[in-house]
Amino acid sequence: MVDNNRIWVLLDNRAGNRSQALGVAQALMLPYTKVDISYNSLIQLPNIFLGETLIGLNLSSRKKLRAPWPKLVISAGRRSASAALAIKKMANDKPLLVHIMQPGLRQYKFDLIAIPAHDNPPIGHNIIPIIGAPHALSEDVISQARKSWMPSLEKLPAPRIAVFCGGSTRRRKFTESMAREFGEHVSKMAIRAGGSLMVSTSRRSGLESEVFIDSIRCPSRVYRWNDQGENPYIGFLACADGIVVSGDSISMCSEACALPVPVQIFAPSDLITAKHARCHKNLYDAGYALPFNGILEDHKHPVLNSSSIIAETIKETLLK
Repeated sequence: MVDNNRIWVLLDNRAGNRSQALGVAQALMLPYTKVDISYNSLIQLPNIFLGETLIGLNLSSRKKLRAPWPKLVISAGRRSASAALAIKKMANDKPLLVHIMQPGLRQYKFDLIAIPAHDNPPIGHNIIPIIGAPHALSEDVISQARKSWMPSLEKLPAPRIAVFCGGSTRRRKFTESMAREFGEHVSKMAIRAGGSLMVSTSRRSGLESEVFIDSIRCPSRVYRWNDQGENPYIGFLACADGIVVSGDSISMCSEACALPVPVQIFAPSDLITAKHARCHKNLYDAGYALPFNGILEDHKHPVLNSSSIIAETIKETLLK
């Protein structure tokens, strides 16, 4: 049974969903309980069939969702939406529901839904559009990461450019030629600036990432996904004088923009879906990022933190 904290945060196994839900919970600066949930095969059904039930959860996850009930439930992603609605139903409609991204059913039953502008949100009294994706990179998190990681990175020539390489998505292939182009061009970028690269691959990076790494010809520190030791992702972000990120991950693009340093997005047309392209355009139009051009420009921008915007809306409209 989950402790009766003020807030429950539903967390499934998708990293993007987890970081978005936790980002909003942390931005609220109120006590919360993490509720890890796992699914069974029924979760593949459209939410309209799952309804306000827990039938898409495995048995151990269902057992966690019992009274005493919270005041607020935060969920993210289509798959957790039915579970959130089921909690509200079991608790006689008392918990407030905050959902991130399209829930896929009964939007009117959620008290607040934050939908990225690139997902073309509908107009509704309980819907707020946001730019990019929420994240958990607060000023304190970034400050602490910089203090922890800078001693091990300060020997790299400045400016230090953080480079994050994603990979193939369900719909698009990150090819060897893209990987080679990416590695060669970020190398030239660092050499032109007289600096270095802090490079990290990601969970979705395949064998193409080795082509990317082999193409780097400048001072660098490289982390391969699942290398031993602590993942330096947040440390590289916090210590960066500039950031280049591959455009296949909306979460990575949004987290890059959490820093006020210049951000560029490497987005070959054959890699990017229409949804990703809309997200990139929103970031460009709002001044958070630039298309990759291989030149480290002095492009300062506001910090992107949709989590704080959502948290403030929750406090002002729901937790008064």
